[in-house]
Amino acid sequence: MTLGVVASFAWAGLEAAGMCALLSLMEVSFSFDNAVVNAVVLKQMDKKWQERFLTWGMVVAVFGMRFLFPVVVVAFASGLSVYEVVQLALHDPNEYGHHLLAANLKISAFGGMFLLMVFLKFIFDETKELHWCHAIESRLVKLGKLDSIEVLIAICVLMAMQSVLPESQRLEASLSGLVGLIMYIAVSSFAELISREDSGKNQMAKAVYSGLSGFIYLQVLDASFSLDGVIGAFAISKDIVVIMLGLGAGAMFVRSLTVHMVRKGTLDTYQFLEHGAHYGIGVLAIIMLISMIHPVPEIITGLVGAVFIGMALISSIRHNSNPPQR
Repeated sequence: MTLGVVASFAWAGLEAAGMCALLSLMEVSFSFDNAVVNAVVLKQMDKKWQERFLTWGMVVAVFGMRFLFPVVVVAFASGLSVYEVVQLALHDPNEYGHHLLAANLKISAFGGMFLLMVFLKFIFDETKELHWCHAIESRLVKLGKLDSIEVLIAICVLMAMQSVLPESQRLEASLSGLVGLIMYIAVSSFAELISREDSGKNQMAKAVYSGLSGFIYLQVLDASFSLDGVIGAFAISKDIVVIMLGLGAGAMFVRSLTVHMVRKGTLDTYQFLEHGAHYGIGVLAIIMLISMIHPVPEIITGLVGAVFIGMALISSIRHNSNPPQR
């Protein structure tokens, strides 16, 4: 985080450094639930891929997801070339911000659907034995026996949300949401295919393929979280470089926290953290879909994950203090 602040100071002075620090804190507050879900995936990967998550993954997270990906989205939405959008981002940030805000519908539909699938896949998981909200989750798990129930529900949610949009926006919302859905299915299917073929591979091949599938999944998940934050960051600064450095510094802290949780066995000690993170992701997905219709204050988006993680932490401590009697 300090490096990002110093780089911002070198780029544009003291005010930019202050903006970078504020953006870093915003990214951290937005991404607690992301860190926990990342840890669930990361603990299944070997140490080499965990290190790559911090090294290669940071290049993707800072430059790819918080600079290049929004540029590509703006280029796709505006009809400008990627080069033209980069020039706008560097030399006319107000115009770039205008185009980025105009792409909010596509961004919210894509990210909302991807995150909704992450939540639904967890909540309908038949193999899940520990329930946080037992009365609800134990019943939903039974519905998980139905093939593709999460896909069906996600499509119904998307249809309901786009139906209240103006007719001129319905097609782009539907297409963007379907891209998010397809992206989730493609990444999760790739991971499942690899796990099925593991028995026919040697140990080294298993580590490479499982690490690669987890790495790809984590980058797409990070993209779904970061796009909404990039838009929100324009309320603090219009300088795309400061935004990239600030959000990137926050992302580095979150990723370091993720690896720390894996190596300290935090998820095993506090068993409901995974549940709280997924509930936070579910609410964030709904917030993103609602934002297609009406803006949602950034403070709400930022607090959702922290509130659910806090509740889950308290529940875990109570559970550890009073384990169920057998």
